[in-house]
Amino acid sequence: MPKLFNKFRHLLANDIGIDLGTANTLVYVKGKGIVLNEPSVVAINEKTGRVVAVGTDAKNMLGRTPGHITAIRPLVDGVISDFEVTEEMVSYLLNKAQKDNKKIIGPRVVVGVPSGITNVEIRAVRDAARGAGASEVNIVEEPMAAAIGIRMPVMDPVGNMIIDIGGGTTDIAVISLGGVVRSKNLRIAGDKLNNDIIAYVRSEFKILIGEKSAEDLKIAIGAILPQENPLEASIKGRDLITGLPREVIITDSDVREALGLSIDALVESVKEVLETTPPEIVSDIMQRGIFIVGGGALIKGLAQAIKESTKIEVHIAADPLTAVCRGAGIILDDLEKYEDVLIANENELPPKK
Repeated sequence: MPKLFNKFRHLLANDIGIDLGTANTLVYVKGKGIVLNEPSVVAINEKTGRVVAVGTDAKNMLGRTPGHITAIRPLVDGVISDFEVTEEMVSYLLNKAQKDNKKIIGPRVVVGVPSGITNVEIRAVRDAARGAGASEVNIVEEPMAAAIGIRMPVMDPVGNMIIDIGGGTTDIAVISLGGVVRSKNLRIAGDKLNNDIIAYVRSEFKILIGEKSAEDLKIAIGAILPQENPLEASIKGRDLITGLPREVIITDSDVREALGLSIDALVESVKEVLETTPPEIVSDIMQRGIFIVGGGALIKGLAQAIKESTKIEVHIAADPLTAVCRGAGIILDDLEKYEDVLIANENELPPKK
């Protein structure tokens, strides 16, 4: 009966892949590809407790809401910090993704989570997806999903190294034979780099800027290595001395100085993982190179900085922002093949007490 059900499952339920990120959540629907890429932000009316907006609409409200409306990010460092709001967000995204093609049974989902996630956090992710209407929840570590998404031979007896730099966390993983051989999870990622820029501008220019302004600076002129043509951008903020608006010019060398300590720590962590990796696998990695995915892969000069430090070729994956979500989609296409890479098939979890 289960085999017969699985054969016709696509007629009864959708297959959906979710990259549940700190900064953005991406949704893949089998047969359609990636249909949603929304900021992981929810706006709530504190008076009524109702959700006012989700995704892009909610992000546009950050820092601009009246007293009774709060725009929050329910995921911190890649894990759920506000369970109910996360469930609301996932429910909204699932409904939006299926609005033209809702099936009889709730969708079967594969959710990407950071490596090193605890059993309690796994339970929270699974329950949030279940509460949002999913009929079956499978969970996979993001670096594994990303490696599958960029078509690395993760099931073969060959070493692969991937660095996934997201909004809340950076995952560094060495993968072989469908398993993670060595890994490290860091809280140095997009959000930390934004905060570094905010702190630097406050300290050096005595101006207070918001998170969005810092992110815009990072994207526009963030460069880990000196550029042939220096980059600069103007930034507006509140003068800490006068309390009035002020505009200053920031250069790429300012941003480089702001990010220096965090980038050094990230590069050192890559070296640490390599130092504890078995020599045969290191040999494979030297031959194949290191691959970077996630939003952080787009920071100018980062790949070159890692290459100079490790003496190993570093590649930026094609379309690095969608790698995890694409990987979740590939896993959905053949769940039996990728069964071993799932870290928390719900049947393997201990029952609730």
